[in-house]
Parts: sequence; structure tokens; C-alpha cells
Amino acid sequence: MKGHAEKSVVPVDVGAVRPPLSGSTRVRVRYCECDPMGVVHHAAYIPWLEIGRTDLLRESGVSYAHLERMGVFLVVAKLDARFRRPVLYDDVVEVRTRVRAASRVKIEHEYGVVVVERGGKACEEPAAAASTTLACVDREGRVSELPEWLRGP
Repeated sequence: MKGHAEKSVVPVDVGAVRPPLSGSTRVRVRYCECDPMGVVHHAAYIPWLEIGRTDLLRESGVSYAHLERMGVFLVVAKLDARFRRPVLYDDVVEVRTRVRAASRVKIEHEYGVVVVERGGKACEEPAAAASTTLACVDREGRVSELPEWLRGP
């Protein structure tokens, strides 16, 4: 994944292409994500994680919006984050996303948030590590089975 830009999603036979098990997305830190000292607020990381996992899904040619139209909803049931060093305004971070496990009703992801550009210079500074567990539910919010093609190998 190259960066957080809308990629066109070609209609595909859902399930014909399994989502990749890992990928990365770059995000430039916006001013609105920072506190008055120019440090990214911890709440900004959660949307970055979402960008990482939805971009991973999009790599298979299926958007999350398409999943919802199919009646498949993935809700965050658990989120864990560990912050290692501050991320600053205008840094470029790379959100590295990996599917850790999938079962009949849930998908677990792991993330590494790494500063890859600071002050216009390339770097490689791990900033945070996180994990999420997503549960599959139907339109009424009842636990539902994941489509087989999302469960992975």
C-alpha cells in the first residue's frame, strides 16, 4: 500500500482474491492530530489503525463499504496500544498492519506505527505497537460468521 489515498476498487467476485496478510500505509501527521506542543495525541492513532486495516482489505479489491452492503460488519471488540516515543506534527508515519489470526467470527490484527520521515529526512523510528480484535456482526449487531474468504488460509 502506497499511502492513504482513495484507491479505486474494481468490482470483483468477492472472495476471488483473499486480502493480503500484511501491508503498510503512510500517513502525514496533520495539525489537528496534535496537542499544543506539536505532539500527536494518543487518540489520533486509532484512525491510523483503521486506515491500515481497511487499506489491507482494499488490496483484495473489496472496500469495507462493500462488506457493509453485503451485511458484514466488523466491530472493534478489543484494542491494545503501547506508545514508545512521540510522533510530531508533519512527521510521516508508516502503519504496518498484519493479520495475526482469524477464526469463524473474529479477525486479529497487529500494527507497528513507525516514523519514516521527520523534518524532511528519512528515518526508521518505532513509535507505537498495537493490536485489535474485530468481531463480525450482522445488521442487527448479532455475532455472525465471517465470510470464508476473510478467514485466510
